[in-house]
Amino acid sequence: MRLFASRYNYEETYQSVLENIVGGTLIHADETEVYLRGVGKRYIWVFTNLEEVVFLYKGSREGGFLTELLKDFHGVLVSDFYAPYDALACEQQKCLIHLIRDFNHDVQRHPWDEELKSLAADFGEVLRSIVATIDQHGLRKHYLSKHEQEVNSFFHAVSRQLYRSEAAESYQKRLTKYQNKLFTFLHHDNIPWNNNNAEHALKRFAYYRELSDGLLTEVGLSEYLVLLSICVTCKYKEVDFLQFLVSREKDIDVFLQSGCQRRSPPAVELLPDGFVFSRRKRRPPDWDQGHRRLEKGKGTKIQNEG
Repeated sequence: MRLFASRYNYEETYQSVLENIVGGTLIHADETEVYLRGVGKRYIWVFTNLEEVVFLYKGSREGGFLTELLKDFHGVLVSDFYAPYDALACEQQKCLIHLIRDFNHDVQRHPWDEELKSLAADFGEVLRSIVATIDQHGLRKHYLSKHEQEVNSFFHAVSRQLYRSEAAESYQKRLTKYQNKLFTFLHHDNIPWNNNNAEHALKRFAYYRELSDGLLTEVGLSEYLVLLSICVTCKYKEVDFLQFLVSREKDIDVFLQSGCQRRSPPAVELLPDGFVFSRRKRRPPDWDQGHRRLEKGKGTKIQNEG
């Protein structure tokens, strides 16, 4: 595949997909780490609008490049709570699933903190009411807008509360800080309240990383990400990736509209959707633990012989 890509340059297609994403009304963004041979830890960023996907290689997790990359984006950015996203001027929707996970984690860590549990319960009650509307009517602002008063009342109550719990006070500050970025989806059509779409796109890279982590080079990874971006975009648009490459067309939409795609037989799913490899643990060996296992084995042997 790399030989094919080097002969027919698809950088033009890659840039076209990126321009389509930036020129749209919705972007899901996320990032993950990768280990390169002789270099160490680097980062992969993903941007998707549900129809197109772009993977970017960066030497660090610093997000300074985002300002330039998304300077012409005027839609809604859906992301987690990573600080570099906060500096962007566009409207934003923070992933509420991340917030729920954090609430649950801290409630488990502080099981006797009634103030924290009460705050988490109040937030959960508001979100459950909204999700019930989404289940019935979808992500349509005509129906979601009725929850604006409910959300405003929640934030008003939170801002006036005096907490003695450090954990509850920390969440009070967090909720106040992101007040204008937690329920943006109520004011738009088809804006998700979570970042599952970006996380799902990253799985496409994660499958490859499980097999090649620590073996890749910067050049090889950069070339691969161009093809991976085009491949996943083709999948989202229901375009046969191989047929697109063979056609030598550089625009996926033009290829789709040309009617050149032939119906393909069902593919054998070697890695079906939802399959996740076991995570590789990158940690130094615990020599002391190995020594203890050895001693335990010796003890067992002695007992058996006895």
